Order: sequence, then C-alpha cells, then structure tokens
Amino acid sequence: MAEIQEIKESLSVNLQQIIPLLERYKLEDDYAHPNDMGELQTLLDDLHPADVADLLEALPIEDRLNLWEFVKADRDGEILLEVSDAVRQTLIADMDSSELLAAAEQLDADEMADLAPDLPKDVLQDLMESLDSQNRERLQSTLSYPDNAVGALMDFDIVTIREDITLEVALRYLRRLGKLPDLTDKLFVVDRNDILLGILPLKRMVVSDLNAAVIDVMAVDAVYFHPEDIADEAATAFERYDLVTAPVVDANNKLVGRITVDEVMDYIRDESESDMLSMAGLREEEDFFASVWKSVQNRWAWLAINLITALVASRVIGLFEGSIQKIVALAALMPIVAGIGGNSGNQTTTMIVRGLALGQIAAHNMQSLIKKELGVALINGVFWGGMLGVIAFALYGNYKLGLVMMAAMTLNLLLAAIMGVTIPLIMTKLGRDPAVGSSVLITAVTDSGGFFIFLGLATIFLM
Repeated sequence: MAEIQEIKESLSVNLQQIIPLLERYKLEDDYAHPNDMGELQTLLDDLHPADVADLLEALPIEDRLNLWEFVKADRDGEILLEVSDAVRQTLIADMDSSELLAAAEQLDADEMADLAPDLPKDVLQDLMESLDSQNRERLQSTLSYPDNAVGALMDFDIVTIREDITLEVALRYLRRLGKLPDLTDKLFVVDRNDILLGILPLKRMVVSDLNAAVIDVMAVDAVYFHPEDIADEAATAFERYDLVTAPVVDANNKLVGRITVDEVMDYIRDESESDMLSMAGLREEEDFFASVWKSVQNRWAWLAINLITALVASRVIGLFEGSIQKIVALAALMPIVAGIGGNSGNQTTTMIVRGLALGQIAAHNMQSLIKKELGVALINGVFWGGMLGVIAFALYGNYKLGLVMMAAMTLNLLLAAIMGVTIPLIMTKLGRDPAVGSSVLITAVTDSGGFFIFLGLATIFLM
C-alpha cells in the first residue's frame, strides 16, 4: 500500500511525464507526433481514477481540458466523482449532453446522486428516463435527502439472507454470487418482507458450525440508521463502534440500504474542508486555476464584512487620538492586546465548533463550559499580561503603563472567551453553520474591544 509521501511523489512524477506531452499536443497537428499522443493515452489508462483526478486539479484550465480529451469515455464518470467540485464544473462545462449522459449511466444510483447536482437539468431528466424503475426510484430517493443526512450517503449494494437457513446454505449462496460488494464485512438478515432481524458478521460465519442456523449465530443488537439521521451522528457512531458497514432502515424497520465507512470518510473530509474554508470566510471550494473574477466573487463577502469591522476599530482608535498623541507608546502597544485577544478567541471558537459537531455541548453543561473558558482566559490574561506589563515598564520606564497593559490584556482575553463561546452558539441557534466566518467575527470583536479597553484604561489612569 502506498504511503502519503509516495502518493505525493507519484503525482509529481506523473506531472513531469504528462506536461511535456501536453505541450507537444498544443502544437499544430503537423508537428504533433502520434506516438506522443499514444504515450499520453497509455499513461492515463494505467492510472487510478483518483490519480487522474489529482492531475486534472494540478493543471491550468487549458491543459486540464486538453488532458480530459485523452480520458477514455468509459472512465469519465468515476473520474468526475473523484475531482473537487470546482474542477468538476469546468470539466462538465466542456462536455456535451450525450457525453454527460454516457458518463452518468456508468455509475451506481448512489454515485449518480453525487454527480446529479452538477448536471444540467436536461441531462438529469434524460438520465432519469434512461434508468429502469428500480434505479430511478433509488436515485430519486437519494436526491430527496439533504446532503447532511444518512439517506444521501447510503448505497443499495447489499447482500441479504433469511434467518431460517443454515450457514452452509448461506455460504453456497455467496459462492453463487461470485462477487461481494466492496467493504462487505457482514450480511443483513431479513424476513420475507425485508424487515431487518439482525446481522451476520462474516468473521463469525466462517468460524461457526456450518450446520448451525443463521438465527442462532446472527447478532440482533446491530447498530443501524434511518435515512433521516444526521450524517455527523452516523460518523461519530462509525468511529465509536469501529464500523465498516451498517444497515439503513425505514420507519417500519425495512432494510432500504447500507452506509459504508468510505462514504463516511468522504463526508468527514468534505465537512472538514468546508469548515476550514468557512472559518477563513470563503463561500465555497475554489479552483486554484479559476478566473480572477470567479475567485474575487468567492472571497469578497467576508472581506467586505472585515472592512466594515476594521472601520469600526479605526473609529474606536479615533476616539482616543488625544491620548495617543500624549503617550506615543500606546500606538506601539495596542496591536499586541488586540492580536493576543484575537488568537485566544479563535482558540475558544475552534473548541466550541468541534464540541458542537461532536454533540458534546448542550444546555446542561453550558454554565460549566463558560466558567472553564473564563478561568482559562483569566489565568492567561494575568500571566501573559503581567509579562507584557514588565516588558512595557522596561521599555518605557512607566509602571502605570505596565499595569494598564496587564489589565487590558486580562479584560480582552475575558471578552474573547465570552465571544468565542457565544458566537458559535448564536449561529447554531439561528440555524447557521457555526464555523462560517467565526474567525472573522471574533477577530473583529477582539480588535475593537481590545483597542477600546486598552486606550480607555490608558486615558483614565495615565492622562
């Protein structure tokens, strides 16, 4: 199995091989050597879809589209699933309706559902009409659930057995199938109406007496989910119980699908990337080689908010222009108070967002949580504020300035702790993602608050 470093090196090697071939391809046809094109085709054919996706994401748009022409049509669908959303849009925009339909038809119903939001409406309609009734119903079912629901992650590639057969009969049935779905670690035991009765782990099956009945060997306390369950909670259950697969049942306990660890891992990765982007104030994943205008559109919203908050902070400073003119040291010291407060607030916010995602924060522990964060802020404020106070005294020879520095640092860290807890909670209460722009908001509060506290204390005690 390849290690992460090997995967990175492999991407670099593949790029070094492919880029010269693409450069030759961009020459006039009379100068492009057929052998070069054949070599490029062979290189792509030998790569895993995920590796081809990495190559496409690492190339500027013109080269990306040129390389996409050499991908065999029967691999289009699986590669479109592997690339990022932003890159997928550029590839889909370069394909005509017939190519998109052919690519989508290669996929299973759950995979079609992943691709469907990016397909043009006419292609999606043609895709629905081309499916048989069972796959059409499955696709419609998957699309009916929000992205953060288990139903949007489940697949339908399941193996079921009856409870009244022996293990020997079950083994013969599996041999007749010839191939098991990927990640099959258990069989689902159902009755004639597909009501879930239990699960039969394969490792239990192979060590038990073949004459034993399934009902005597199966586990009845299986972890299962409903399509409406929150995907974050399912991910937590997969981690807690070391699950590889789990059944998904409807309100009547009828088996409707399964959820696998690879889908859970993909969901966790997507959510993690989304949270990182959101905390930085980005609205969506951005193609590294997107147009300047598209990148501007993606980034402008929170920059505008940040500009407004910066203007507020500047006006706070403006209120104390007289104090700054009398004691020039204030101008040099006040960014320290604001900067440390912003960093502390972001630490608190990160902890709270993580706790909300894991379901560890609720009304019953809110008071204890706030007390704990205030205690951390108080100790950090006194300690680091005291150190900065000593440094301020050493630099400027004014012990009062040192005391003001310590007091301002302590108060701003307390403010950062309070806002670091309340901002994510308020956003959650309003039904918003608590990670979205939280770092921008907390920095705005600690900047304005830090300036006001420090300059206000300086005006009171030093003027």
